Amino acid sequence: MAEKKETATKKANKKDAKQKATLPPSGFKVAVREILRSKSACTALIIIILILLFTFGGSLFLNRAQVTEMNIADAYYGWGEAGHLLGTDDGGRDIMKLLMMGGRNSIMIGISVTLITEIVGLIVGLVSGYYGGAIDSVIMRIVDFVQILPQLPIIIVLTTVIRNYNAVTLVFLIAMFGWTTTARYYRSFILSQRDRDYVLASKTSGSSNLQIMFREVLPNITSMIIIDVVLTIAGNIGIETSLSFLGYGLPTTTPSLGTLIGFADDPVNVISRPWLWLPATILLLVISLSINYVGRALQRAGDARQREN
Repeated sequence: MAEKKETATKKANKKDAKQKATLPPSGFKVAVREILRSKSACTALIIIILILLFTFGGSLFLNRAQVTEMNIADAYYGWGEAGHLLGTDDGGRDIMKLLMMGGRNSIMIGISVTLITEIVGLIVGLVSGYYGGAIDSVIMRIVDFVQILPQLPIIIVLTTVIRNYNAVTLVFLIAMFGWTTTARYYRSFILSQRDRDYVLASKTSGSSNLQIMFREVLPNITSMIIIDVVLTIAGNIGIETSLSFLGYGLPTTTPSLGTLIGFADDPVNVISRPWLWLPATILLLVISLSINYVGRALQRAGDARQREN
């Protein structure tokens, strides 16, 4: 009897092992595998981590008041002069320290805008795509109206008339227009999910619409959410940088990549003082390219037809 029980236990263990072997890998494992398989994506991820350590880690040891304090006597030091690795600007402020704080501010604004647009866009797209019909038509007409508005001129006008303008204000101004693209993106996926068997089965079992949307449909588009979040961060960093470059982004007292790149509006600085604008330009380019390479790997992870063999 003991031998029979032992044999039955071994068979059961082998059966469980076979079942585990046949289970598909989770979405997170697929994403990690795709990033590790791609040398460009893996390198880009390492670069992103290093940039985050440089900006967020480095700025922890900086005092904002001291970094932004002006000292005309130290103005326009070049590369490595007087102990300034990347030189100084017209106010004698160290470019390396401004780059740390400016990069941190630009990335934080990009992440903050992305969180707001993703939450609003996801809810709007989920409701619009799930219910369809008249609700979908009304919501999409509102989305169309917001999308045809000239985003950049409106933000520029609002930044000039709003009192006590700060970084939080800029985040909400950019997010005010950014959610529409996200809503359309998610709506397209929800429309393809609403008539699936698992949704119909949930309706038959008596589940409420909210339960079906957030407990059944939402987990099935998780990979799409991750992809959109990653790529949207790069786009929002670019928007903030563009506004700050034009002088309508962060206040002049708050460093950002855009304000540093703004030194390039003077031909003398472009030719004779490249240390003022070139480091921020390179950092912005590297951030954008690295995020896009990681985003491509995540897109392959979300679509089996694009995955590397």
